[in-house]
Amino acid sequence: MKKAYLFPGQGAQFVGMGKELYDNNVKCKEMFETANDIIGFRITDMMFSGTAEDLKQTKVTQPAIFLHSTILAASMGEDFCPDMVAGHSLGEFSALVAAGAMKFEDGLRLVIARANAMQKACELQPSTMAAILGLADNVVEEVCATITDEVVVPANYNSPGQLVISGTMEGIKKACELLKAAGAKRALPLNVGGAFHSPVMEPARVELSQAIERTTFVEPRCPVYQNVTATPFTDPETIQKNLIAQLTAPVRWTKTVQNMIADGAEKFIEVGPGTVLQGLVKKVKADADCISA
Repeated sequence: MKKAYLFPGQGAQFVGMGKELYDNNVKCKEMFETANDIIGFRITDMMFSGTAEDLKQTKVTQPAIFLHSTILAASMGEDFCPDMVAGHSLGEFSALVAAGAMKFEDGLRLVIARANAMQKACELQPSTMAAILGLADNVVEEVCATITDEVVVPANYNSPGQLVISGTMEGIKKACELLKAAGAKRALPLNVGGAFHSPVMEPARVELSQAIERTTFVEPRCPVYQNVTATPFTDPETIQKNLIAQLTAPVRWTKTVQNMIADGAEKFIEVGPGTVLQGLVKKVKADADCISA
């Protein structure tokens, strides 16, 4: 039976995440303490006993989710036996570390650099995202393409009939009105810091690309299905290029899940906080076998 391990992105965080691993596993505790040293503040305090507000800050959220996922995967030892992996947005970094494509410490440094670069890009240009429910992907794409005086693009293809768009404040406002008129069940602006996976993130992509280029990648133990194309890769150089493109490109999650199923995935295991990805898998295949790690 082929197993696909999935790694969640931003939005799945909760206070108390990872505490059980820290308290009950010496190796996990060591990894968390290494992370505290690299980050330069005790992120574990915020994860285990901070406030929901603390965890909402991008510079905390991204490393926190990455740590929970990668340390949980490490705690599984030989029970972590993927035939394929994928991660949603930030989760792609967790997936690459868990699959052995890069070192834990290097992955964490990239996630910190990513969070900081994204924060800066958000401050340069106020921008946001919105969830569009109940429309076919191509309709959303066509409507976004008609808005030419503002930035607005499809950003996350999450599941059939659920797509997130990303862009400037005015672009998102216009798109939501037009998409409702086109028959969307709902067009919900999201409580996020900026227009992730859109051209608004270009300054962040440039900044992060330098850090990614300086990082050593090796062949992972199994194929990694990357967000940019939704297809599997094992070549380190290609993985690196796709990771650089990721910040301004859409997350093709629906297609990723479809491709994993087509390639024989029979069991989906979500590694990290929450169950969001299991829900998205079930929207693609209602009877899919999904569990949390």
